[in-house]
Amino acid sequence: MTSSFAEQVDVVVAESGVPWTRDGCGVTRRDTQIVSLVQRDAYLDDSDRHRVLLVGTLSGTSEDADAAVSALRAYASSRVLRNRVALSAIPCANPDGLELGVGPGNGSGGDPSNGYPPEGGYFNHETDPEARYLWRYIGFMAPDYVVEVRAGDSVAWECAGVSSAVADALGAQRMPEDASLLSALSRGTPNDLGQVPGIRLTAPVDDVSAELQKLRGALDGVGGPTVSQARSELANRRGRSPLDVAASLVERYGDTFDPVIYTKGVSISGRLRYGELTGEAEEYAQGVASLVEPYTSGSKPWFGESDGGANHAGLVWCDEMFAITGDERHRDLLLEIADLYRGNDPGVPPPPCDPDYRTEDFFFSGALMGRAFGLTGDASYMDIQAEFLLNAEIQQDDGLFMHCRSVPYYWGRGNGFAALGYAETLTRLPESHPGRGRLIDMHTRHLDALRGLQRPSGMFSQLLDFAGTYQELTAVCMTGYAVARGLRIGWLDDSYRGFVDSLWRAASERIGIDGSVVDGCTGTGAVDDRRFYIDRAAEYDQDDRTGNLALWFAVEMERLRRAGS
Repeated sequence: MTSSFAEQVDVVVAESGVPWTRDGCGVTRRDTQIVSLVQRDAYLDDSDRHRVLLVGTLSGTSEDADAAVSALRAYASSRVLRNRVALSAIPCANPDGLELGVGPGNGSGGDPSNGYPPEGGYFNHETDPEARYLWRYIGFMAPDYVVEVRAGDSVAWECAGVSSAVADALGAQRMPEDASLLSALSRGTPNDLGQVPGIRLTAPVDDVSAELQKLRGALDGVGGPTVSQARSELANRRGRSPLDVAASLVERYGDTFDPVIYTKGVSISGRLRYGELTGEAEEYAQGVASLVEPYTSGSKPWFGESDGGANHAGLVWCDEMFAITGDERHRDLLLEIADLYRGNDPGVPPPPCDPDYRTEDFFFSGALMGRAFGLTGDASYMDIQAEFLLNAEIQQDDGLFMHCRSVPYYWGRGNGFAALGYAETLTRLPESHPGRGRLIDMHTRHLDALRGLQRPSGMFSQLLDFAGTYQELTAVCMTGYAVARGLRIGWLDDSYRGFVDSLWRAASERIGIDGSVVDGCTGTGAVDDRRFYIDRAAEYDQDDRTGNLALWFAVEMERLRRAGS
């Protein structure tokens, strides 16, 4: 948004008393946040008001910006509107076009007013990232209606996917089936959820207020709030038990193991844990035994050229297999790899870990050291891990973790790795260990910081402190797992229950009935460049990394449920 436009919006918000939460629904190629204003009803399961998302300034023109501000003022000043409509808003969907005066273009070669549904490039498209962000954000907000406001010389209403009663009350024309945002949202199965009806108002700026009252009357004329297909599908997803979600993920993940890496190993562990919950532990263990037999028999090497912490953490299932089958090869393998983490000099991470103290290694090391201690009772394993975490010094005063010492960005999954690493460590760290109190303090400060950065949807951003970067699933699953585990075992108190429930709600919406996943960050190194993190691709549908972490979270939530917590 231009400074003058942003100031106008800020004044409306400040003076209105409307319970809007300022959020971000995207980031342009010029690093401009696409601001959204979220009503408190927007993500509730139920509401007695019509949930409407206002979209303004797709064109990037000052005239349409004026119309959007007029709509916000009209809503803020009308008690009748506010009582009957829960209005969220994206006041300017094309802020760079408005700032540069190049609308409907965005100054990067794109046109956010067209090209829907966008194909590929989530969320790093070189010319039109706005379209990708808007498409996903609107889909998973799942309002009852999306209303676009445009400036024009006369009043005209257009509708797509709305009831004939609403269209007739507005005197609306049918919207063309074109590549506009509203038209595309009303057809097919957007975001694999369902349709969202669209209503477009074109009007002189001075007439916008009266026309919004007309819209309110038209919506009230059909009775109570109608629910979009997208919202119904999200409710279906939320209605599943954690075990149901785990069942859908088991159908997709944990049946391959090449290469040996945590993105495969965690899902194998998840399958074994799922089998334990369903009374089929031995059957699932037999499947895992067949899967890993080429490695355990020696016909394939466990690790080839890739032989680091990410690969070692692919063995997180070994202790579980040993417990179920008694096959000592699994135990011995894990201990052999865990012993590679011995012998570091003071103030230096264990040998396989990055000397720059990357958060990934918190988990990779913690998973191995804890399991090795559990198998042997040798406390030196936990001493290695505790010293590693206590010496890392990448947790900041606000509680969050930088990706590593040389990269100061608050990457979502980087903080997920930190939460997961602490959880894996504390699961087995003896109560008497001298570092336990400090580690719990660091862990809870981190979780408290994360809780304060949840988006209105319950999700975390790809960059935690930059709302508008995409809502990323792996960080939610990793943090959720850590909180659920802490509640179940007891190092976290009941004050964290609402936090884990909100994380589960958000995650379950982004795990399809068929086990598909929505927007997990692709594999990512540590790079001192904020744009690098913004542009990391978001994986959709099938992704080992996202699916395995979702499976662990689902199983841990089911364990928590059965524990009665």
